[in-house]
Amino acid sequence: MRKKYDLIAVGTSFASIFFLKKYLESSTKNVKVAILERGINYPHSSRLKNKKENIPNPENIKGSKETYSSESSKIWVFDPNFGGSSNCWTGCTPRFMPNDFNLKSKYGKGIDWPINYNDLESFYTETEEIMSIAGPSITPFPKSGIYPLPPHQISTVDKILQKEYGDQYISQPTARASQRVGSRGQCCSSSVCGLCPVDSKFTIENSLSYLFEDPRVEVLTESQVFQLDLKNDHVSSLTYRKNNQDYTLEAETFILGANAIFNAHILLNSNDSSIHLGKGISEQAGTFVRMYLDGLDNLGGSSIITANGFMLYDGEHRKNRAACLIESFNIPFIRNERGKWRQMALFKFIYEDIPGKENFVGKSDDILKPNIVFNDYSDYLKQGVNHLSEDINKIFSSLPIERIEMDGYNQPTEFHICGTARMSDRPETGVVDSNMVHHRYRNLYVLGSSSFPTISPANPTLTIAALSLKAANYHLSTNSNGHDS
Repeated sequence: MRKKYDLIAVGTSFASIFFLKKYLESSTKNVKVAILERGINYPHSSRLKNKKENIPNPENIKGSKETYSSESSKIWVFDPNFGGSSNCWTGCTPRFMPNDFNLKSKYGKGIDWPINYNDLESFYTETEEIMSIAGPSITPFPKSGIYPLPPHQISTVDKILQKEYGDQYISQPTARASQRVGSRGQCCSSSVCGLCPVDSKFTIENSLSYLFEDPRVEVLTESQVFQLDLKNDHVSSLTYRKNNQDYTLEAETFILGANAIFNAHILLNSNDSSIHLGKGISEQAGTFVRMYLDGLDNLGGSSIITANGFMLYDGEHRKNRAACLIESFNIPFIRNERGKWRQMALFKFIYEDIPGKENFVGKSDDILKPNIVFNDYSDYLKQGVNHLSEDINKIFSSLPIERIEMDGYNQPTEFHICGTARMSDRPETGVVDSNMVHHRYRNLYVLGSSSFPTISPANPTLTIAALSLKAANYHLSTNSNGHDS
């Protein structure tokens, strides 16, 4: 007799685990949960020790490039191991702006989300509390509460820009702790956030690992899910591979909480017939700009990214070109000119994209490996980048700029994989509904940024987690069995 669970979740990163947190808090002691993770459990302490001692990663740890095939030069970067991208993210957590949710009706671009900002606001607040976000008291997006931790210090240049632009230029909201919280140290501003030496940034391991110690939860690592059994508009089981052997598990409710590549891959392998499935894989594009200053020393700042600028984000320009979020970087730098060591500033300009059907996830000859076809970024994004020089001259005119160096949008990735199972009001226009439930298979939640109908220039992680809390809240309100009232 095969074991049957109340809930099975695929993945151990933000999407699955924020749903799991709320689910366990409102469930009885009798529920049974299985969490399947394709990678290994490679704890922060081991990662840090091996890095310090120059010891190679374990042989069974995989990089993202090994997990998919593609003929495109575009790369898609993530950590396919326990804790997912919470292991390697930088911890940037601005909210989306209200108009990100109605891009079509407001500016005539992309498609609208079936939810609006107000539908998500309370879940944003809840997520910020869980992550202990450090942020300012005034923001360009509506906010009902205050951030749990005080904001990080901003730099000399940031102060000039904040004085000029007010709430359009703020200390970046971030999951890098501005003061010690729990087991997390205060951000050391050493600019190695991919493996934080003081464990400052929020991760699944340092803040939510207690969920995996819950006796109701069983965790299976090195177990790659590749298929669901879809019968009569219902998911009856899933199949995963471990040590070259295939296994099947049954449950009442299923969660796909992998990234946008593998959520689509699993559904494609399951012969899901949704016409939009796999379509629109996308992410933002970023470009660095170095500004060499004339007589102004740029000092201070208490984290790797000190500020966010929203001056190029929302407005009528979005009818013609992509929105842009500005990041002010505080990585160690010295200008190689006598007497001008600190007279420079480094900014990153991050542009939204419009997901297009010409970029998609498809099947390959290997059932464990999806194939990714990526042709190009949209003309909408390119138009935004084309205006960068003009925009810089306009919005940075208060700075004594001597010269500017621009990289062009040649960053290989922004580490934000979105699209492929978009959210919509109707099954004809998407894959999941406003509660992240599959339009056809109603005991299946497809979580994470795969559901994003459009791609904001803001970092997606806070929104991913907030959407998972919203989905869990919906599930608990509509499924009373096994849950406390």
